[in-house]
Amino acid sequence: MQSLDRAFSLLEIMAEAGGETSLSQLAESSGLPLPTIHRIIRTLVGNGYVRQLPSRRYALGPRLIGLGDKASQMLGTWARPHLAQLVEDLGETANLAMLDGDKVIYVAQVPSPHAMRMFTEVGRRVLPHSAGVGKALLSQLSDEEALATVRRTGMPAATDRTITEPERFVTELHRVRDQGFAIDDGEQEIGVRCVAVPVAGAPSGMAVSVSGPEARVSWEFVERAAPIVQHCATMLATDLNNQS
Repeated sequence: MQSLDRAFSLLEIMAEAGGETSLSQLAESSGLPLPTIHRIIRTLVGNGYVRQLPSRRYALGPRLIGLGDKASQMLGTWARPHLAQLVEDLGETANLAMLDGDKVIYVAQVPSPHAMRMFTEVGRRVLPHSAGVGKALLSQLSDEEALATVRRTGMPAATDRTITEPERFVTELHRVRDQGFAIDDGEQEIGVRCVAVPVAGAPSGMAVSVSGPEARVSWEFVERAAPIVQHCATMLATDLNNQS
């Protein structure tokens, strides 16, 4: 059991380091002796969960992809009742999203009953700076970590409302933290407004949102919706932690 615990700890350290690290970095972060780390890593490499690079550094391996896909499917199953309640309460499409590397991936959705509604394909990846869920997710990081993320991805303008300056984006993240929710005001798609909330306390970073056309998602709607989406995020975090 101790070896299993150590193996998961090393995988998490590698993930936090961006998916790639050296044995010395693993030793520094974990406090484990190098021979122990080498033995565990050799086992993980043999099973495809870690791969050795030509530089002799180590990276997360391809077998983790299948596990991640199954975990995302299960996450969607657990989240769907909470998203369905959001749709019932607010009448607009509800989404669950997570960070996947430096991008945002949508992992679950319950559509609005309206004929004209927002539809984002589950599995779609978007840049975080222009999406409400992206702002909510990055608000859970420090300013430095969030800026490093958007500098790696770039900040192209999806619409004429997209925030494209790092300084303005940091100001926006401060606003998200202060008010407890993020807004995408036509920044990813013209005519679409979104209210997003980070799922604080969940086992991993995620955000929930409702989105719809500006004609229905008015600023009055935003004011009414924000506490409802926040409540959904709190209940989802509790549910996920109970599952864990």
